[in-house]
Amino acid sequence: MTRRVVITQNMTLDGVVENDGSWFDPTEESERGRELARITRQHAAGSDGFLVGRVTFTEMREFWPRRVDDSTGVTDHLNRVEKYVVSSTLDDPGWEGTTILRGGDQLATEIRKLTVREGSDIVVTGSITLARDLLALGLVDELRLFVYPVVVGAGRRLFDDAHDLRALELIENKAVTGGVVLLRYAIH
Repeated sequence: MTRRVVITQNMTLDGVVENDGSWFDPTEESERGRELARITRQHAAGSDGFLVGRVTFTEMREFWPRRVDDSTGVTDHLNRVEKYVVSSTLDDPGWEGTTILRGGDQLATEIRKLTVREGSDIVVTGSITLARDLLALGLVDELRLFVYPVVVGAGRRLFDDAHDLRALELIENKAVTGGVVLLRYAIH
């Protein structure tokens, strides 16, 4: 069985995935935050790989390993799973359990090599450019979109570039406390 590549993104109602800090906080201590953390832990249980671009990797490396008493479970998950960072400039990831992928013309080959290994899902989060590249290459098996009831009007969007994603199958839609909706799509 091959491993699946799953993109998980938090996004606004108008499609913005770039977080300016005003509409999404992964450590939010509220009923909504606890419910989102529970869903995230369920998804994380089905994955053993985490794939990101250099910018997202650097941000996460500076934040999550330093968290103490992390009730979300993200720190434990990231410290446990195989981490893959796509970067042409990074030489030392500085985070145990991380493999550097060079990407570029080799991205599709590198990702296919990861998916034929034994294991479970490889999750991509953040990493807007990488996510777009993986979609364009036809390497994504599932989209998990947490849509927040916010319209910000400007910012980077996951689907700015034209992708032929007509073969989407809705496999879950779930309302979350506070108006967030989880939409999961299989890509065929």
